[in-house]
Amino acid sequence: MGCVRKRGKSWNAQVRIAGWRSFTKSFKSKSDAVCWVQQTEHQLKNTSLPLVDVGDTSLRELLQTYAKEVSSHLKGSEIEIYKLNLYSKHPIAENKLVNLTQRHFEHLRDERLKQVKSGTVHADLMMFRRVFKTAIHKWGYGLPKNPVEYLQLPSPHKSRKRRLMPSEKEHLLTAASSQRNIYIASIIEFAIETGMRRSEILKLRWCDVDLENGFASLYDTKNGEDRRVPLTRRCIEVLKTVSKTNEQVIPISATCLRLAWNRARKKAGITDLRFHDLRHEAVSRFFEMGMSVPEVALISGHKDVRQLFRYTHLNPENVFKKYAAF
Repeated sequence: MGCVRKRGKSWNAQVRIAGWRSFTKSFKSKSDAVCWVQQTEHQLKNTSLPLVDVGDTSLRELLQTYAKEVSSHLKGSEIEIYKLNLYSKHPIAENKLVNLTQRHFEHLRDERLKQVKSGTVHADLMMFRRVFKTAIHKWGYGLPKNPVEYLQLPSPHKSRKRRLMPSEKEHLLTAASSQRNIYIASIIEFAIETGMRRSEILKLRWCDVDLENGFASLYDTKNGEDRRVPLTRRCIEVLKTVSKTNEQVIPISATCLRLAWNRARKKAGITDLRFHDLRHEAVSRFFEMGMSVPEVALISGHKDVRQLFRYTHLNPENVFKKYAAF
């Protein structure tokens, strides 16, 4: 049942439904209070009874639980767990779940937009949306609604269109070859020739490489499926120069690769080029070679064609040459 009472200059609305905690909220007008009572009653009556009484549970506790129960089991979980820990230290995390409203996250959104790019804020708020959705629908937390469900999100990241220029590849490989890290030049060429992800390259073992037939077998990939990647002649030549004294084809860590890549890029005088752009470059080249969408998806491991096209940035000159040939 719901009721509305006058408290000083404001109207206090309260809703009590069997199986749920009591919900209260103050309004400046009686009509707003009555409307809220009706909406809340309707929402609670049409929502499954909670399995978990959130009580005094704070947002910090929920974020930490989500990091332990969900994020830790995901591939590439480091970034999401880092974000969850970051927001666990933010003042918004001190609020009890029962007190959180969309307004809290509107303030958080506007605050973060002054600090980072809109795409980053969009991704973070989508993470909050997933956290609350899991808590309510999977864990049965007694919350009437997801406070981030209808929040207006900033625009997401735009897909990158950066491709590697021929001269840049030459300068990059020259700079990489001059480093003490003997693997960085090989891994750059390997990435361009195969389109494999950084994590896939670093996990690759010699027992998974078939130089005779020209294939590399990948297991436990990002999308959860195994796949075989064909190796080009140049790729096989590069692999033959790599020492086989270690079980791993490229026996270095992700941090080591990142630092070596940054040094090589800086020495080559190249700006705005990320290692992941080499995967974009490879996928674009596959299409320019005349491969079909299913063939490229089989090599790259993309399940979603739309995501595959985001990685594809064809060179207009190459397209014009094909057109002229007809």
